[in-house]
Amino acid sequence: MLPDRDELAEVLLDLGVPHQDIDEPVRLSHRAVGDPETLRFLEETVADLVEGMGEIRGTVDVPELPGASGALARFLPLYVFVAALPYVRAHHRERGIPEEVSRRTLADVGRCVAWHRRWHGTGGLLSPRWLSLHFHGELYQLGRLQFQRDRAGRWTSDATAAAGLALGPDDPALALHVPDFMGPLSPEACDRSLALARGFFARHYPEEPYAVATCASWLLDPQLKRYLPADSNIVRFQERFRAGQVPEEPEDTTPVRFVFGTTDIPLDRLPRRSVLERAVVDHLQEGGHWYVANGWFAL
Repeated sequence: MLPDRDELAEVLLDLGVPHQDIDEPVRLSHRAVGDPETLRFLEETVADLVEGMGEIRGTVDVPELPGASGALARFLPLYVFVAALPYVRAHHRERGIPEEVSRRTLADVGRCVAWHRRWHGTGGLLSPRWLSLHFHGELYQLGRLQFQRDRAGRWTSDATAAAGLALGPDDPALALHVPDFMGPLSPEACDRSLALARGFFARHYPEEPYAVATCASWLLDPQLKRYLPADSNIVRFQERFRAGQVPEEPEDTTPVRFVFGTTDIPLDRLPRRSVLERAVVDHLQEGGHWYVANGWFAL
């Protein structure tokens, strides 16, 4: 189920886990495989995670082990993904996916470990539900951006129809995601990612013709244009998309969390080092709200 300690350390390195967060899960791993209840939990959770490997399913929850606490509870999701590695790697091989794409995609595990330490100050794994996409063959890192095999849905279908593009709600669509810790969101980096994506999915998932890319993100909130220069990377990223639906309910903490890495610090104590930091804080202090907006463009 889990590799031995020496091999586990190497696997964690391959998954991009920061060096400071390798020793603890390696040391605790014997408790996971040595307790029958915990081992059974791992086996059942992995089986659920990899069921229907490669099908478009969307995110699924990675449950918590009842009664687990402390460091073991924090690292159990990490063990789940380590144990699921052989299954997703087999799917990648079956689809002919290059090893470097597989490695960079699954290294998002390390990003989630880094986020856990940034948020909580301890080792662990943040957002295991998000990683369920990577370990089900549904999401790939291609250059600066990540691309999720998805369905268009009703909103995108209606929006594309209004623009003269026939697309049903169950037709394939690529959901675009912008990961942290990957450098500037420059137009050149985005162009390269999109070029990689067009070739990648045509080659490895030819039965799924992707006509559009979609995105739901605080980065698409049109209010950002009030604060950022017209030639900023975020504004130029927005301009790739046909503006879409802006939900009624605000999500004020989302840009705060992504820009500052925390929502626990009062607004007046947050740093104001960049135009973006000042924009996020000033808008909220003036009584405004931030939204996770939607957009799409033809591929």
